[in-house]
Amino acid sequence: MPSLKKGKEYKRFEDTKHIRDDGSEYWSARELALVLDYVKWENFQKTISRAMIACENSGHSVSDDFPGVRKIVEAGATSKPKKDYELSRYACYLIVQNGDPRKEVIALWQTYFAIQTYRQEPEKSIQQIEKEQMERLKKKAKAGKLMLDE
Repeated sequence: MPSLKKGKEYKRFEDTKHIRDDGSEYWSARELALVLDYVKWENFQKTISRAMIACENSGHSVSDDFPGVRKIVEAGATSKPKKDYELSRYACYLIVQNGDPRKEVIALWQTYFAIQTYRQEPEKSIQQIEKEQMERLKKKAKAGKLMLDE
């Protein structure tokens, strides 16, 4: 069974983690793109967009898990702002799940998350997961962002 190259990719992922003053963690989407072997930002942005759809459809807040930021980058003699995201761990998971499986590192991460999910299933019943999902959807409906038949 493939591993994350004996921790190499996992270490790269964890090494790009940032910690805010309040102790919360995030990953820069531009840095994560490189970890996941995306050369073109435009291609990675498509993956982010698919992950955002999955986030929203699962009842999570896109603005919480994918907050957009502008970063100043050096471009020769000048500097210019570039779009970036401060991704939650959950957002990183969704990005990997929506990434290009032809990339070895993506396929390894998808396998890793599948195994981790399988290992945790006995600890949390399917009924509990469904209950939590329904609560998120009800909150979304209450906020007027979703119509539910009760």
